[in-house]
Amino acid sequence: MNQKPSNAFIAASWIALGAGMFGYLIGLWRAEMLLNEKGYYFTVLMFGLFSVISVQKSVRDKLEGVPVTDLYYGLSWFATLLSIVLLVVGLWNAVLLPSEKGFYAFAFLLAIFGAITVQKNTRDVQASNKAA
Repeated sequence: MNQKPSNAFIAASWIALGAGMFGYLIGLWRAEMLLNEKGYYFTVLMFGLFSVISVQKSVRDKLEGVPVTDLYYGLSWFATLLSIVLLVVGLWNAVLLPSEKGFYAFAFLLAIFGAITVQKNTRDVQASNKAA
């Protein structure tokens, strides 16, 4: 199936990615926490974004018959789950208001969802252009 995603879905995906990422980053910028804490949460976000893109690419490659080693596929999933666990552990132990913890959690989830859908749309558009 080489169907190009609609422009509305592409735009919604980029908006989800941008809203999640920039909301999370602006929250970090304005937070009253030590620089090393900000660095931890920033690294967790970047790690999470990279890992979900890697999972989506691996899944798509497998569907399209592109060889993907089980080791890489497993590591991609492990990295994704690890980034979520690291965020949960960091927020659990953080001295933040519950509303702030919720903000970071939901901004993180929105960002990784957006990253997955942007990667999917990129592959769908490429496949659609090759088929045309």
